Amino acid sequence: MGKFTNKIDFSVLVMVNHANPNGDPLNGNRPREDYDGYGEISDVCIKRKIRNRLQDMGENIFVQSEECSDDGCKSLADRAKANERMQAALKAKDKDAYMKAACDTWLDVRAFGQVFAFKAVTFSAGVRGPVSVQSAYSVAPIDIESIQITKSVNGETGEKKSSDTMGMKHRVNSALYVIKGSINHQLAEKTGFSDEDADKIKEALRTLFVNDSSSARPDGSMEVVKLYWWKHNCPMGQYSSAKVHRLLEVKAKSEEPKTIEDYEITLNALPGLDVEVIEGI
Repeated sequence: MGKFTNKIDFSVLVMVNHANPNGDPLNGNRPREDYDGYGEISDVCIKRKIRNRLQDMGENIFVQSEECSDDGCKSLADRAKANERMQAALKAKDKDAYMKAACDTWLDVRAFGQVFAFKAVTFSAGVRGPVSVQSAYSVAPIDIESIQITKSVNGETGEKKSSDTMGMKHRVNSALYVIKGSINHQLAEKTGFSDEDADKIKEALRTLFVNDSSSARPDGSMEVVKLYWWKHNCPMGQYSSAKVHRLLEVKAKSEEPKTIEDYEITLNALPGLDVEVIEGI
């Protein structure tokens, strides 16, 4: 496996049209928003989608969702137990070999890191991953629409037929979200994360909402508009991630933006730092 050469920063523009990008279970599954009314997609939600896309691409993934499990394992502990190298390291009480086996086996472990806090693991084993993803926020405050949903069939035989209220459904009418992230060279060296792995993360971000449709996010309601990929010319990077992310300025042209054309997108530059601008799918 190759090595990771230079630091990378990235930003992704995501357009939402009548969908719930990330429901809050503590608030009736309404779309997440901060105290100022801006929409939010949690970093955990984004990494879940990246993992799903990587798995679709044929990569080995440790933190699999139950409906996407491809190895018959019912839990993370079962998946770790099924790895012969990890079990051999566990018997030898070799923590370094245990974590290296995990990084070599699963792309999401060497990308995002992982804590192996299982009963069978007798030592503290944790991996810090080089790929960091921030929570995404909307460019403008979001407008949340709530509709009541009902049923028109009987759930059980013998019930009185009626259109009973089942609950509420919430969605964002229209909003543009910005995802920001980075890939750290120092941590990549420790986990074995490579330039080839970075390209796979890039492709996962470009196709983030492929095979992600649901009743809350119908096909076409979530769209990656553009992916901005900055690759520095040295391992530690010429500039801080905060300075790089500020190069992308996105502003709403009106009080109620409806489409991507209602936003003003400005991409600034820093000396010696190249950017790859990729259209989403």
